[in-house]
Amino acid sequence: MRTLYLDAFSGISGDMFLGAMLDLGLDFEALKTELAKLHVSGYELTSDRLAKSSIYGTSFDVQVAGGKDHGFIEHHHHDDTAEVAHHDHDHAETEHHHHHHNARHLTEITALIDASALSATVKARSKAIFTEIAKAEATVHNMPLADVHFHEVGALDSIVDIVGCCVALELMQIDTILASPLTDGSGFINVAHGQMPVPVPAVMQMRVGSAIPIQQRLDIHTELITPTGMGLVKTLVHDFGPLPTEANPTKVGYGFGKRDTGGFNALRAVLFEKKN
Repeated sequence: MRTLYLDAFSGISGDMFLGAMLDLGLDFEALKTELAKLHVSGYELTSDRLAKSSIYGTSFDVQVAGGKDHGFIEHHHHDDTAEVAHHDHDHAETEHHHHHHNARHLTEITALIDASALSATVKARSKAIFTEIAKAEATVHNMPLADVHFHEVGALDSIVDIVGCCVALELMQIDTILASPLTDGSGFINVAHGQMPVPVPAVMQMRVGSAIPIQQRLDIHTELITPTGMGLVKTLVHDFGPLPTEANPTKVGYGFGKRDTGGFNALRAVLFEKKN
């Protein structure tokens, strides 16, 4: 029995999770082969093994033409909370056009996954993660689930991230996922439609109805837990607590985060095998 333990001392994101899995031995070419079953193009995967704070780990990224697009897209609202309220007119029009070019509804994302040649388990897990995030965004922005557009989650890079995480678990034959309490930063981050407090609203909303423990670092003024990372944790992690005592660790991997936290920003993943 293979158990994956996520030591989220510096939060979690899709990139960090996949970096950690690659550092544990996930076959990069096999990951690419499986993701090709989505039948989407316009992205490139990168994996670099490097050292941070003299500790070696893996930095994973999904590179998309035009760059990454992070945030939630509101549907055609005509009130003070509409996205255009956060921009001057010209910039708002540019943002609106660019975002909706990349945006997808939840139903479009699930249809894309269903139409793929991926396994039934990968499909089910991927759709569950997207649905969890979509529900949180719909609640935060007070709108029907069907009206939610995404660019942080629905854009190509995040589709690849989320499906890739589910593919990785299958390729690595993980039976159970456990995690430490999560750590997030504080303060504010700037996104497409203004400032968001940290933890970001979608992450806070996903805490509702769960027992996911999150400790906040007041000395780190940025986001450490992304909506994608929280969606992964809420959907896939079985339990939270210290390192397992009834299993033997067989390998340790580090997946590096992209944000500058002033410290060691990584997700540590430990593989455990059941003791005989």
